Amino acid sequence: MIQLSVVVITFNESENIERCLHSVTGIADEMLVVDSFSTDNTAARAQALGARVMLHPFESYSQQRHFAAQQASHDYVLALDADESLSDTLHEVILKIKKDWKSDTYTFNRLNKIGDTWLRHTSWYPDTKLRLFDRRKVVFTGIGGHDTIKPILGATTKHVSGELLHHARADLHNRAQQKKNLSTASARYLFEQGKRTNWLRILLKPLARFLVEYVLKRGFLAGFYGFMIAKTSAYYVFLREAKLAEMWRLRSDQH
Repeated sequence: MIQLSVVVITFNESENIERCLHSVTGIADEMLVVDSFSTDNTAARAQALGARVMLHPFESYSQQRHFAAQQASHDYVLALDADESLSDTLHEVILKIKKDWKSDTYTFNRLNKIGDTWLRHTSWYPDTKLRLFDRRKVVFTGIGGHDTIKPILGATTKHVSGELLHHARADLHNRAQQKKNLSTASARYLFEQGKRTNWLRILLKPLARFLVEYVLKRGFLAGFYGFMIAKTSAYYVFLREAKLAEMWRLRSDQH
């Protein structure tokens, strides 16, 4: 049986860390929490639950997750956020994988929550994540405020059953604020890549995103939150394209 390190990155997660760490009991040979200098008692609670805690300044999600994986005692890693936990099914699946590790990396679906609603529609589901891996077989990347773990060339990936539960501190106010922040990061990334936009994209791409979320991804089945996710997703695309256009205008004015 392989030895598995569970690594969790945190900042002010005292309300979530206990649920997260309890969910990996029985599969974690090591629990490592990398905390970016929380101002609450996250670190103390994690230590009390048996985790090894390291403090490390936050630069980006991809950098922090990469650092955490590299500090683990074992090459086989399960990477989580503090507001995530394993479903009972996923817990059992990972236990079986530990006994018979066959793939370099494993993916599974993440089930997200907004308000008091678990969402199985819109782009929030299945929200497939690669979080279980041999750290020698992956790279950590980040684009526009997002982080992704990717298998290296030639590495194998297997999708397994069970869900990663995401207990996000999500309401419409927080989601709108998050989309504002992400739109700035995404526009900056596109600008640095030399990508441009135009009036047609600014007008039509938000509408297209709304239709994808609400119709193609069946957001209409999720009621109120399905509509609001589609609407705020369209809002994000509008802000990204508008900010990208403004960046090019400002650059033109400076010349």
